[in-house]
Amino acid sequence: MSPALTSRRTFLTGAAASAAWLTGTGLSGIRSLPAAQDKPRAKVERAGIGAIGLRYQGSVITHRAQSHGDIVALCDVDRHVREQARASFGSTPRIFEDYRDLLARSDVDVVLIGTPDHWHTKMVIDACRAGKDVYCEKPLTLTVAEGQRLREVVQETGRVVQVGSWQRSDHRFRRAVELVRQGRIGQLEHVEVVLGKNKVGGPFETRPVPAHFNWDLWQGQTPEVPYIPERSHYTFRWWYEYSGGQMTDWGAHHIDIARWAIGSEPVEISGTARFPETADGYNVALDFEARYRFASGVTLTVLDHGRNGIMFTGSRGRLFVDRGAMATEPAGLAAEKPLTREEFTLYDFDNHSRPERAGKLDAIVNHMGNFFDCVAERRLPISDVESQHRSVSVCHLGNIAMRLGRTLAWDPEAEQFPEDREANTWLIRKQRAGYEIG
Repeated sequence: MSPALTSRRTFLTGAAASAAWLTGTGLSGIRSLPAAQDKPRAKVERAGIGAIGLRYQGSVITHRAQSHGDIVALCDVDRHVREQARASFGSTPRIFEDYRDLLARSDVDVVLIGTPDHWHTKMVIDACRAGKDVYCEKPLTLTVAEGQRLREVVQETGRVVQVGSWQRSDHRFRRAVELVRQGRIGQLEHVEVVLGKNKVGGPFETRPVPAHFNWDLWQGQTPEVPYIPERSHYTFRWWYEYSGGQMTDWGAHHIDIARWAIGSEPVEISGTARFPETADGYNVALDFEARYRFASGVTLTVLDHGRNGIMFTGSRGRLFVDRGAMATEPAGLAAEKPLTREEFTLYDFDNHSRPERAGKLDAIVNHMGNFFDCVAERRLPISDVESQHRSVSVCHLGNIAMRLGRTLAWDPEAEQFPEDREANTWLIRKQRAGYEIG
């Protein structure tokens, strides 16, 4: 490659200091969005908001939504959590244990979902069918098959659904995608994503279910098992039954940005990992690596070690971006011939369209604000269902390749592993009776 590049470590050491050139530069939007397939509702001054799942990120997004509407209903299977949430929002919101009671309320226009991953798809589908618009935390799905069904329901109902992959609204990541897609580092050749290690732990003790916690409802579609505190709340993400470890946790952010910049879909995946053998302990992949070849010829490597972030390598140079910095090598690649807002017309390959007209760009103040703007205007948000289904599918494919330990061919149009019955069985999971996704 020309010019010669310094080592990755040397480049990353200077990345934070190099971020200063971003200050004051104009940020071009990524796309203007087509209208959603839904007739505008009668305008109201403030939306009625119902929040499901109120611990950790669920609480964060509910507080962020306050400036856009009124919190009228709260739901969590943990009575302590929902009562604490109600106290933080005053005495006005009604509280519920079962989310279906919240969805039945006529004063709820918008639903926020901050539950563990295995509940996302069913709750979004049920909310859409109840006539609600939805902001759902990432990752969007637990399996590829869930994303396929969710896409169908969102199209049928015409609801606005924003996924909490908020890096799409962050100026560093949006500008990184813009620069890569505009060829500033030359022809894109390779992307490296570092997510971080999965946690190790266990075996854990089985405990009596606390009186304030509905363990059966928390488990939902997943296999019924005795209560272990470490399975629930924050540490659910280290159990394959409920999540996909770092591949879906951080991957829903970084792999999404990588795929957005690459602009095509993977056609071949391989992976290596080791898996814990301890019973009743965390069971997601350890020492993992996933490798992809995309239809465009670009390759992607996903690692669990190194500096968390995304490195794009092209024929002219490199670009690194994380949540604290963005830098190029050579340093001037981002500064030459700055693009105006009118010039930027990045292809929206997820929805097979270009912006409606040059210069009509989606002005994003923040990720939650973009969602409520799209609810009012009945248009696709920046992290819509199609894009996020496709991005988290890339994460799921990596986990499947690690489990099987061999190279897999992927047909992105059919969303199947061609003539590979064993691999295709991993695209869907058995659902517990009474909690099936419709």
